[in-house]
Amino acid sequence: MKKFAAACFLATVGMLAGAQPAAQQPAAPAEAPRSIDAERARIGAERARLEAGFLAEDAECYKKFAVNSCLGKVNERRREVMGDLRRQEILLNDEERRNRGAEQIRKTEEKASPENQQEAADRRAKAAADYQSRLEREKKKNEDRAAAKAGEQGNSDASAARLKGSQEKSQARSDKKATAAEEAKKFNDRVKEAQERKAQHESDRLKQTKPPAKSLPLPQD
Repeated sequence: MKKFAAACFLATVGMLAGAQPAAQQPAAPAEAPRSIDAERARIGAERARLEAGFLAEDAECYKKFAVNSCLGKVNERRREVMGDLRRQEILLNDEERRNRGAEQIRKTEEKASPENQQEAADRRAKAAADYQSRLEREKKKNEDRAAAKAGEQGNSDASAARLKGSQEKSQARSDKKATAAEEAKKFNDRVKEAQERKAQHESDRLKQTKPPAKSLPLPQD
């Protein structure tokens, strides 16, 4: 994108410079077409590199259980980045057509009157201003799209954090109930054991205090 922005800036400066009278106007820079071609080649190479990466991701998706979900996410990112490259190509095509038109106008102005030259210069200046405005709108649109995506990601992260917090609280309540139930069981077992020991002790005491059997009467003479 930095190379593309530099190429657009050079093209705009060249168009504004064309607003000078024909006698002072320099020859059209020969670097502009090469810059556009180089940028178009860069976009093509970037597209091929990204597509190779996405194909590798597709292959990895087929190794996973949720194949369709994985492929859907890869395709979503593929559409986004490829769409951005396509928008760059459209801007390049517009710039190339504008350069050809400016060159044609320049050649025509060499044979035109000063009045016609001024009108053509005004048209070029207006075209340059319109192009710059379009670049600014495209930049603003990309920034808004990135901000919206970041906001969606932030909302998703916040929802996940809230869900995790709710699950942790629910688990803590369950653990607390389980602990209370275990403590209650232990307490009941201790009470039962104490009652059993008390009953056994009482039984043993009663056995020890039982009155002795009566002795047999003595024989009489």
